[in-house]
Amino acid sequence: MPAGVAIDTGVAKSIASTLMAKWQAEHPDVDWEADERASRTFVPAHDNSDLIGEATQAEGHTYRNVTELDTLLWKRETEKAVVAGSRVFHSGDELGSTIAVSCDMCHPNAANTHPETYPKYQTQLGRVALLRDMINWCLVHPVRAEALSADDPKMRALEAYIISQRAGKTLAYGKH
Repeated sequence: MPAGVAIDTGVAKSIASTLMAKWQAEHPDVDWEADERASRTFVPAHDNSDLIGEATQAEGHTYRNVTELDTLLWKRETEKAVVAGSRVFHSGDELGSTIAVSCDMCHPNAANTHPETYPKYQTQLGRVALLRDMINWCLVHPVRAEALSADDPKMRALEAYIISQRAGKTLAYGKH
């Protein structure tokens, strides 16, 4: 979206709701998020309830007090992104693999991905890489899929899942 272009959130939400209702009508027995949550173990998102009542900056607001609804929304949406990332991470089809390979074949439950060490120099790339650069290297090479743009929902979900699996680890950028 170009800078300075206003989005009517009411219209956007209406369109999204209409599309979701259509999809759900066509797939009445599918709840991919519940299925994915049931099939894996997830680290819960941080509990931000200690911020309730605190003033914070938020999009569309100069400053406002954090509410319980805010913290519940943040947690729900963050965990939803992580669960979506798990779905992509564990599926060659979701990744677009031409040889039926998924990330978990080399990295079960995101093991040995070490997102807390990025940015760092990656020999495979011959330069300093961000986590998303390494994800794309893996997609193109072992997975045999197309690289994803940084703002692709699948890339964002993959990063969310990989980072969530390393919750509690100390940031150590550049570490090998």
